[in-house]
Amino acid sequence: MPRFDSKAFNPQAFGAYVNAIPNPKKAELAKSGAVGTNENARNALSTQTGSLYAKIPYFGRISGSTSQNNDGSTNIQSTNTTTYEQGFVTASRMDSWTERSFSKNITAGVDFMDNVGRQISDYKLEVKQNMLLSILKGIYAMSTSGGTARAQAANEFITKHTYDITGAATDEGKLVGASTLNSAISKACGDNKNIFKLVIMHSEVATHLENLRLLEYLKYTDKDGVQRDLPLATWNGRTVLVDDGMPTTTVVTTPSVSTIKVGTTATAGDKFTVCGTEIEWVSGSATGDQIKLPTSDTAAKEATAIQTFLAAVTTGEIANFTWTVDGDTVTGTQKLTAPDAEFSASVSTTAATFAATITANATPGATATNYTTYVLGDGAIVLDEIGDSVPYEMSRDPKTNGGQDTLYVRDRYICGVDGISFDKPATITASASNADLANGENWEVINDGTTWIPHKAIAIARIISRG
Repeated sequence: MPRFDSKAFNPQAFGAYVNAIPNPKKAELAKSGAVGTNENARNALSTQTGSLYAKIPYFGRISGSTSQNNDGSTNIQSTNTTTYEQGFVTASRMDSWTERSFSKNITAGVDFMDNVGRQISDYKLEVKQNMLLSILKGIYAMSTSGGTARAQAANEFITKHTYDITGAATDEGKLVGASTLNSAISKACGDNKNIFKLVIMHSEVATHLENLRLLEYLKYTDKDGVQRDLPLATWNGRTVLVDDGMPTTTVVTTPSVSTIKVGTTATAGDKFTVCGTEIEWVSGSATGDQIKLPTSDTAAKEATAIQTFLAAVTTGEIANFTWTVDGDTVTGTQKLTAPDAEFSASVSTTAATFAATITANATPGATATNYTTYVLGDGAIVLDEIGDSVPYEMSRDPKTNGGQDTLYVRDRYICGVDGISFDKPATITASASNADLANGENWEVINDGTTWIPHKAIAIARIISRG
């Protein structure tokens, strides 16, 4: 193995070394059979000339619906197949690490090259997993508004390929069970459900299935004839991968309720604070964070004025609550979409007359975690590593910090989804970021401008559960 410094560094040998090291990190989606390639896209984008985007033909199928009766006297009516286009985009990633006396500071007995190789191998899998999760987030964020055919196709895919059981009437019903997977893939693809081969889930979901004895672990027999379990399981015949990198979402199940009860009325200049925003009572026209004192002032009128002000706020912590009023009391109810909402309120110590009784969390709130499980077909997602012209590079700086070395790493990937096209916006000029991949506006179900492919052809589905 060559020495790891700027004079002896061999980027080809180092790349082969990194790829050869086993990786124990849980990045199951990136390693699974659900991640495939597209040969046509690879041929179009694998050159090192900076190719960013390509549209590849996606061939339509002939249909038995065009079959005609042959009565010996009727001419055959010919039809032709439709050709769609599928967009693929490239995403380039780069990073570097600098160490003082990089090639010399080696812990006794530790092979530094082995250590670096192991870390980069883990690092690259994590990068790929983040890209894959961004792609999945993007296709489930496709625009469904506007009433266009594109929006309708996106809505059909998202609706049919999502099986959300978190709204079940009982806590048990919110958890995956014996029929969950079959119901999910049947909803997604009906008689084509056999295209699904792989399930990727959080360990919380897997543990629940284990407790129900619904996961069947594969077995092997050792040389002594003893049968042992493998760490690979199946669920309804689909291979299961367990990875805590799968998406989770915290949701509000019981909203917190807090109150502001006006006691004595205010005079101009009095101030109070709600959720970090200081609000001032004024006698004239109100601007910004000000409230005009009501005519014929009473506690109830001031409560109404406070509620009107708070309900009109659309940003910040105040907007995380729904504000209502009853008599002299303003109530802030936590929104279901704001699990981290925090209520706070106080009256300024310099207030002349204004007083209020504030009760934070008069009714405490509660939250729960929703888990997303993905069900995928073979090669459902394209994330094909096509390499950078200079994937690994070393630079030696002999002056700084008494001498230091920097390792540079560059990667380049083709990104796409089988059945869904990446529609590149003009803003992506050199490489698609994870934010670009997660942006639903950049994806659409494959079409020829007038016809969209059937959603049943897309081998991606998701299950949303509480465990």
